Amino acid sequence: MPIQPGTPAPDFTLKTKGPEGLRDVRLSDELGKRNVVLLFFPAAFTGVCTQEMCDATQFGEFQKDGTVVYGISADTPWAQEHWAKLHDIGVTLLSDYRREVARAYDCVWPDLAGLGPSAARASFVVDREGVVRYAEQTPAPSDSPNFEAIRAALASL
Repeated sequence: MPIQPGTPAPDFTLKTKGPEGLRDVRLSDELGKRNVVLLFFPAAFTGVCTQEMCDATQFGEFQKDGTVVYGISADTPWAQEHWAKLHDIGVTLLSDYRREVARAYDCVWPDLAGLGPSAARASFVVDREGVVRYAEQTPAPSDSPNFEAIRAALASL
């Protein structure tokens, strides 16, 4: 069960990879400035995860109010960068290679297809003050997040 609304969002620092190279992204750097959507997903280069990140890319309204959207998986930043280029994914992807952030948000699948632990498909809306206002973990890795509920949570902030 993921951490619940009303809970302070655990801070983190994760790597992302872009044309400029590796850089750190810290949740605390966003606080006080904008709302944050965190989309945990099990693995790059899989059908449902590709669809999820492509769908999230299409939700431009997430960003028009200053909201930032991050996709988080245990894939390496280099794999995430390649995957994003292949599919025109416009969401900033963050590497939780050690699965520490997924554990902090309590959204880990213990065994994904016999390959060991992975991030569950989970979504969180964190307000500018750093409080989780929406939390969802899908029942199965093959399920998509509820983007309508995420949109409604953002509209209520």
